[in-house]
Formats: sequence, C-alpha cells, structure tokens
Amino acid sequence: MTIRKINVTSTEVSNDANTSTGAFDLPAGTTAQRPGSPTSGNIRFNTTLQSTEVYDGNVWGKTSPIVPTLSSVTGNIFNSTAGNVTLAGTNFLTSNLVVTFTPSGGSASTVTVTPSSETAATAAVPSAIYGQSAGTVISITVTNSDNRTSNAVNSTVLALPTGGTITTSGSNRIHTFNSSGNFVVPSGVTLTNVEYLVIAGGGSGGDYGGGGGAGGYRSSVVGENSGGGASAETRITMAAATYAATIGGGGAGNQTNSYGVGNDGVASSIIGGSVSISTVGGGSGGYYNAVNGHAGGSGGGPGISEGGVAGTGGAGTSGQGYAGGSNTAGRGGTGSYPGGAGGGGAGAVGTNGPGKGGAGQPGGAGVASSITGSSVTRGGGGGGLSASSGVGGAGGAGGGGTANDHGGASRHGVANTGGGGGAHIGTNSSSYAGNGGSGVVIIRYVLP
Repeated sequence: MTIRKINVTSTEVSNDANTSTGAFDLPAGTTAQRPGSPTSGNIRFNTTLQSTEVYDGNVWGKTSPIVPTLSSVTGNIFNSTAGNVTLAGTNFLTSNLVVTFTPSGGSASTVTVTPSSETAATAAVPSAIYGQSAGTVISITVTNSDNRTSNAVNSTVLALPTGGTITTSGSNRIHTFNSSGNFVVPSGVTLTNVEYLVIAGGGSGGDYGGGGGAGGYRSSVVGENSGGGASAETRITMAAATYAATIGGGGAGNQTNSYGVGNDGVASSIIGGSVSISTVGGGSGGYYNAVNGHAGGSGGGPGISEGGVAGTGGAGTSGQGYAGGSNTAGRGGTGSYPGGAGGGGAGAVGTNGPGKGGAGQPGGAGVASSITGSSVTRGGGGGGLSASSGVGGAGGAGGGGTANDHGGASRHGVANTGGGGGAHIGTNSSSYAGNGGSGVVIIRYVLP
C-alpha cells in the first residue's frame, strides 16, 4: 500500500470547523504516566481521575477545573498553643484539600484534610505557624483536588492571656491567683463563658469564743454552687483588658495576753473593664462575755458568757456564706462554761454551742469545686472553743481552723481557702486565737 503524505498548515487544522460526528482520539494514561516534561497546552485523558486534563504551564488540571473560594477562617491562632481553624468557602470538593499557611516573611506550611462538605473544612494549625511570634500575619489559602487555589484570608497570631499560676484541664485553661496580681486578656482576644471562683479571707477565731467565719464564696462554675446555698452565678465575658485580681488576707487573731476582739477577713475581687466581682471577708469570732460574732461573708461564732447571757453568731452574706452558730446562756457565775459555737462556712451554718461543760463545736462546712480539674473543698468555718476540758471544735471541711484544747494553740484557717480561724481559751502566748486563711481567685475558660 502506498501511503501518501498530505501537507496541511496548522491553521487549516485548528481554524476550520470539524463537522465529524465521530471522536477525536486523545492520548490516555494514569496520573503516574503523565509526561515527564509537559508544556503549556498539553492535553490528555487521565484514566486515574477519569477526566480530561490539561497542563497550564504549572500543574495538570481538569479541562474545566473548579476553582475554590475561601470566604472566612474562624478560630484563632495563639502563640505557642496548638489549635484548629475552621474554613468556610465554596468548591472544596470532597477530598485532599491542601490548606496552606504562609507567615509574613516566612516559609509556608501545609496540611491536607478531608473537607466535611463542599463548603466547610477544619485544619490543625501546624506547629511552625503557632510557633510564630504574636502579631505575625498568616496568609491562608486552600487548594482543591482540581489543583486550583483560592484567594487568601489573613489571620494574626495572638498572644495568650497571662497572670497567676496557669494550668490546663482538658480544653480548659486555668489561672489561679494565690496572691494579688493582674489577669491580662491581650489585644484581639475576647473570652466568653468565663467561669470564676472568688473567695475572701476568713475571719479570726475568738478569745473564749466562737470560731471565725469563712470568707465570702462566689462561683460561676456550671453545675456547682456559690456560698450560702446559692446556685452558680452567670458566666462572664472578658474583653481585652487588664483585670486586677486582689487576694484578701485572713483576719489576724488577738495576739495579746488579754481578752480582745479579733479581726475580720479581707475582701477578694477581680475587677477590670466591665467586670466587678467582689466577696466579703469572713466575720471574726466573738470574745469573752457574750460578744456576738461578727457578720461577714460567713459569720463568726459568739463569745461564751460568764454572766448568763446567750450569744449570737454573726450573719453571713447572701449568696456568699452562712451565719455562725449561736451559744446558750453562760454559767451564770458558777459551774462550767458552755462550749463555743463554730464559725459559719460557705456551705453550712456553724454548729451551735452546747450548755455548761460542753465541748467546742465544729465550724460550718465549705463548698467543693472542680474548677481546677479536681474537686477541692474551700470556705470552712473555724471551730469553737472547749472552755472547761476536752478538745476544741473541729474546723469545717474546707480549711477551717480547729479550736485549741483548753490551753493549747489554736489552728489557723488554711491559706488560699478562706477558712475561718479556730477559737481559743487562755491568756498565755501559746494559746492565741487562730488567724483566718487567705482567699483565692481562680479563672477558667476555653480559648476562642
């Protein structure tokens, strides 16, 4: 057979209409069989993708590729903290979405994810990106499986909130202030649904008297309680600002060799921006001859009476704590003294003092909270004295101090629990009344 060569020009082939109803045979092969050195305009049928593809001078793509758009990126990038961002847009396709993070002046990092839909995907922020300094601008794009890349959306690396001792529990970030300091929410950050625990300093125990009341107890931890039987308060929003966390000290017990009044605890608070949360210091226990307990966050128990007069416990503050227990009438000039009443706790009234010769009574119990990730009871009242013999009243669960045992030293409320101090009897230097425990401020949130 003789093969005749027909000479035609390229324009005669490409510019003329083709009226054939047949087919044009394209080169075909798998993705792995693509030409090693393609040039712009090369076209072939990809048997792996079951699609005709064209080389655009940079990458192979479908002859009618779908171009994605990126409309928003939610979720913040925090310096030194792993996290996710959520992407919204169009044409993400169903698999192999490449998310590219490019820091200003730095090298790009990529993550390949499976979109949850054509318009949504979630990607973990690479360590090289969250390791960037706060303030660094990150350009984010997506490339779909058609090898087409979206527009860029910028996100700025943010600084983390600071202040106190920082721990984590699950997704929660927790700041504990055992001493006064600043909680700083940096620029660009707004914390929502913030939970707090604010406890004031406890009151001191009394001389020949009742236990000190616990410091006021306020909590917004969901499912827990504030003091005085109140439900948890409403969680708060904290915008970028500096918030002063003030930790109230415990009231000092009478430190002289004569009967005298002790001291109430000092308020704790967290104040800044639109936030103002304060608690009332615990009331001190009353002293000799039926001086009533002081009112406070929780009230102190009264002093015992030699003259036949009953004493009254100090009142607690609504939503923060309970009253101190009360005493029966004293010995009336003869016989044994009555036992001392316990100071009020955040979770219960102090126990009433018994009649003549009775033992000292325990302080009211505190309230348990798992704000730090494990359950801790705080805000116990101080124990009342045992005037005649025996052991003084126990401190209420949650840091309340125990009263002395007829001549020994009373125990102080436990630091950073707001526990009330234990009462005492005696005038020697080893038997001074117990000091109240200092307060605490704890803040918990999930990074936005």
